[in-house]
Amino acid sequence: MHPDSQISATLVCWGNAWLTGQVGLDEAVDRVERRGGPQLVATGTGDTGLRGFLADLRMDGMKSLRLALPVPGDPLGLTGPPPFNSAAIEAGQAAIAVFPDRCVGLVPASDRRGSSYAGVRWSALAASANAPDVPSLAEAEHALTMAMRTATDTLLGLGGPTQGHPRPRDADDGLAPGYPARAHRVAALAARLAAVLRVADDRGLTSGQIAARGAALRDLDRAVRRARVAAHHAITELV
Repeated sequence: MHPDSQISATLVCWGNAWLTGQVGLDEAVDRVERRGGPQLVATGTGDTGLRGFLADLRMDGMKSLRLALPVPGDPLGLTGPPPFNSAAIEAGQAAIAVFPDRCVGLVPASDRRGSSYAGVRWSALAASANAPDVPSLAEAEHALTMAMRTATDTLLGLGGPTQGHPRPRDADDGLAPGYPARAHRVAALAARLAAVLRVADDRGLTSGQIAARGAALRDLDRAVRRARVAAHHAITELV
């Protein structure tokens, strides 16, 4: 699963909308499948459908879903244990089902069979119940704005070829009903900046310019990932 994919974010926001009574389970799962195709979860007893798996988690006491967008050296949203962290970092993303006394980590991978079947297969792994060190929505929005300004100043000062600002693959920010307006605003800005990061390249720049540009984009990427995580958690701050 490529880290640019938003399947974990889609599961988290629509799953939280379902858990807070904004949508039904069928609509939540339909939204996830619209994004990634058929959804299966690998458990100790075999594969099961996402709809039934989520229903069982809720019956067991699941109260919310968290988003993790880790990269090597920055395990954003993760608190262990190592097997789950390693799988999530390799995937570049994960969803965490939160219970009163435990967590279950869900790591996605592309599921392709033959020439026509393309979906997502989630691995369910034990996850630490500790709360992750992630910013609040207000903190993330401020950091994203500052990182965007700094990156813009740096890139404009480098000269060389300029690049456009493409729209993300999806027209909206991807958040589900029930999220506050500020979360939609932050998620939309993060999506636009993530699209810019995806197409950035170093053609036409000197080695010194490449180093300066790389530092600015790494800081922006860090702020974008934190903004995404904070926006997707914002609905749980309302309940």
